[in-house]
Amino acid sequence: MRIGELAGRTGVSVRSLRYYEEQGLLASSRSASGQRHYTGGDAERVALIQRLYAAGLSSRTIVGLLPCVDAPSEENSDASLLRMEEERERLSRHIAELLHTRDTLDGVIASARAYREGQATQPC
Repeated sequence: MRIGELAGRTGVSVRSLRYYEEQGLLASSRSASGQRHYTGGDAERVALIQRLYAAGLSSRTIVGLLPCVDAPSEENSDASLLRMEEERERLSRHIAELLHTRDTLDGVIASARAYREGQATQPC
């Protein structure tokens, strides 16, 4: 299938598919006229890439995980497990930072509401 068809099947833009190729996440064969051609399995690969992006992984990290998908082996699995554990720790730290930021914002909101409520009860 050509790039437009893969984009339609996966809901991913043609531009994103080209980016995936540039980053080494996706590969295509080329016709004599230079058009990209993909297989049915590439739609599944794009879905996997999208899930990994949605999980907060970078293209660089995803490239490091794909050998475990493409050529499962003990060595590839060990490297992927280590990388995924590192990513999980990074995400956990980020979540903790976000929770702290949200809690701080909640405090500011509460202060602003208390001030507004105090203003509403005082005569003009």
